[in-house]
Amino acid sequence: MFRKYHPKPGARPGTLLITPDAVETRIRYVKYSSAACESGSVDSVDQLPQPLISDEVIWIDLQGFKDESSLQEIAERFAIHPLAMEDVVNVPQRSKAEQYDDQTLIIARLVSIPNDKELNLTQLGIIVGTNYVLTFEDKYSDRLDPVRSRIENPSSRLRASGAGYLAYAILDTAVDTVYPVLEHLGEQLESLERDVIEDPRPALLQKVNLIRNRLVNVRRAIWPQRDAVQELLISDHDVINDEIKIFLRDTYDHCVQSAEVVEMYREMASGLLNTYMSSVAHRSNEVMKVLTIMSSIFVPMTFVAGIYGMNFENMPELSYSWSYPLVWGTMIVMAFGMMTFFYKRGWIQIADLRALAGEREQQNAAPISIKTESAGHRTRVLEHDQTPAVVPRRAA
Repeated sequence: MFRKYHPKPGARPGTLLITPDAVETRIRYVKYSSAACESGSVDSVDQLPQPLISDEVIWIDLQGFKDESSLQEIAERFAIHPLAMEDVVNVPQRSKAEQYDDQTLIIARLVSIPNDKELNLTQLGIIVGTNYVLTFEDKYSDRLDPVRSRIENPSSRLRASGAGYLAYAILDTAVDTVYPVLEHLGEQLESLERDVIEDPRPALLQKVNLIRNRLVNVRRAIWPQRDAVQELLISDHDVINDEIKIFLRDTYDHCVQSAEVVEMYREMASGLLNTYMSSVAHRSNEVMKVLTIMSSIFVPMTFVAGIYGMNFENMPELSYSWSYPLVWGTMIVMAFGMMTFFYKRGWIQIADLRALAGEREQQNAAPISIKTESAGHRTRVLEHDQTPAVVPRRAA
């Protein structure tokens, strides 16, 4: 989460930092009212349309920050505060919500794991005005396409609402992007849980640590979003009115819910680490137990063999014809006596006797039932081959 690039110390507040890996700037827009909808893409800010009537709303989506001149033109056209512009361009920033005169700045996160590779935490900057919404992303993304599809539907609430409801819809979509990621991580945890119990290998430890690191990064991304939504709920901006705040309360519930699921999965990952270490220690103890039993059985026989292996000439037993079978019989009786003694004391079980005989007993892990309940979300009762199913409430 630390910046790879940052403004030089002493730089003027509001300085935009264009990184060497910035992608080409792409500008798209959607202009709509209850009666009509127009969308498209433009090459420059000058080609963007402007709202002509009072009930029209325009949404400008700018992706890629390579063209600094386009960023400056957007800032001038909509009179964006330099500090707000700095927050949306100089990524990453902590998720937050701030008020600038007649505009509201919202910083959120789009979470994804494309093709089960690296965890992507894309910053989404949202600036809300009276009849416009501006969104900023440093990379190309299609995560907001569902909102565009809703706008194209003439009967949708978005078409009959203002810029505040559009900002809510975009923010709610960003918050909900974490659910597929959490479901994916939960499935991985369930798979690792079975492997850790049945066959703990060093490679599993690396996988568990990878999931733990991903959960930590997800937590860092979504935890501040809860505070940002709460800040919007107590704001007094005209665009974010009381009607919009009713829907924002549902978004806040989603933030709390996802944060609780992340914490639950982190505890599960920590539990898997403990289970792994316990399984490895248990197997080591079983090996040492078998070796100790074998050593204990052979110690008396070694003692007898040592006595009669001494090179003394005057050993009466050596002249007897039955000495050799007697020693063998004594050793066998001592071995069975030791095993019987261990078994009676509970130090050795039938499975240990089979292990001593070279047999391997296959044991099936018992199902593990987990029932988790918490305020804001629920999970179904789990068996060993199931994953927590997060059931989010449907946004209005």
